[in-house]
Amino acid sequence: MEFKIVQKPSKKHLLYIIGNATQVAQLSEISAQEQTFVADMLKQEHQLISINQYNRFVFVYCIKDKKTDTQTSESIRKAGAEMQNICNRQKMEELTIHNISENAHAAYHFAEGMALSNYQFLKYRTEAKKIANTLRLINFTKQSITVKEADQLNILTEAIYKARTLVNEPLNFLTAAQLAKEIAAMGKEAGFKVTTLQKAQIEAEKMGGILSVNRGSILPPTFSVMEYKPRKAINKAPIVLVGKGIVYDTGGLSLKPTPASMDRMKSDMSGAALVTAAMYAVAKMQLPLHVIALVPATENRPGENAYVPGDIITMYSGTTVEVLNTDAEGRLVLADALHWAKRYKPELVIDFATLTGAAAAAIGEHGIVCMGTADDATKQSFRNSGDRQYERLAEFPLWDEYGDMIKSEIADLKNIGGPYGGAITAGKFLQHFTEYPWMHFDIAGVSFATAKRNYVTSGGTAYGVRMLVDFLMHYGKH
Repeated sequence: MEFKIVQKPSKKHLLYIIGNATQVAQLSEISAQEQTFVADMLKQEHQLISINQYNRFVFVYCIKDKKTDTQTSESIRKAGAEMQNICNRQKMEELTIHNISENAHAAYHFAEGMALSNYQFLKYRTEAKKIANTLRLINFTKQSITVKEADQLNILTEAIYKARTLVNEPLNFLTAAQLAKEIAAMGKEAGFKVTTLQKAQIEAEKMGGILSVNRGSILPPTFSVMEYKPRKAINKAPIVLVGKGIVYDTGGLSLKPTPASMDRMKSDMSGAALVTAAMYAVAKMQLPLHVIALVPATENRPGENAYVPGDIITMYSGTTVEVLNTDAEGRLVLADALHWAKRYKPELVIDFATLTGAAAAAIGEHGIVCMGTADDATKQSFRNSGDRQYERLAEFPLWDEYGDMIKSEIADLKNIGGPYGGAITAGKFLQHFTEYPWMHFDIAGVSFATAKRNYVTSGGTAYGVRMLVDFLMHYGKH
């Protein structure tokens, strides 16, 4: 998708954004008769109105304010998704947006909804050219958006497309080694440094969590370290992002059922895709932040010399863990990465993972479960970003009693905590390996969609990328 700013409304397909019916008289590209038609449709409470001028379409979208500004912005994104469907049905290649409403960001949000809903993953479709969306270009009149906003929208759209594609790739392409290559390629394109630890280096570091999970596979694990460090970073110590990179999760010997479970487990590396996409955006936007991202990657299989329930493993930190369920593997690889992060003496560590079905069961597909030890101001900043991007957060408590649930009689910890509070006991497990301000985001409920809804396409969603980048854009300003 390409975005451009033009000097005046195009003579091709055009969309007006208005705030109320009185602005219809200002629509210079439609006739008096057409204006009357639009006014009548608005009285009937239509919000998106189309006019066929035979050589082109002119559309009028009237904003309907919701209870909050964030809800209004989200309704505009959804209208953009509806517009995207119309454009592709009509085989349009471009559309110009002209915002005359008083909502200064309306054009941005409308185009955002259009662009995000226009994503397709057609790499493996033999008829890809035939079914590809025709929409390629969104223009803005100069008063509808700033140059900075257009650049930001372009970068974020590209980052989200890349994240979605990584999640959508199957294991027979996206192994841990290939994920590391994709991360390195994104680093080269965006301008951040990437270092990849191969299996021998992971063994030398004694990363017991990653190595134990990898034992069931003939394919090697990787550990990718990304770093973006501009000369005038405003943070004295780095912000560290950690993304779970389980490129496929069978559950190991604690085998998952296939329908509606294992069949979508190529998405278990959504955390890795999310933090990599965020690094791409941070570097492309040249944010004044020193940011590091870590991706421990492997599959979880039941083959080879797979770890089994009852094993006791020694983590990178030296902590011993009694494995009671091999399908609780994400916390094991994340724990090694969280321990690695200590070497940076970080200002803040943020992890993203498709960690628990309990998080998905708790709040479904409408938000992210989060918890952590960061201060209240940082948590509020995350909530603000989540609200602005409508990738909302539900904070769960980290009470000590949940820590008691993962104590083992024969090791330091066990990797599951029982039938209740599963999202929190997983978080408490991770907390054990942190000695810094830390936030954990469980994206299990939102990372993968089985069907398209509004601007969230089916497959990998990249849900959380916009929230995280928004947080980083506002970092240090609260």
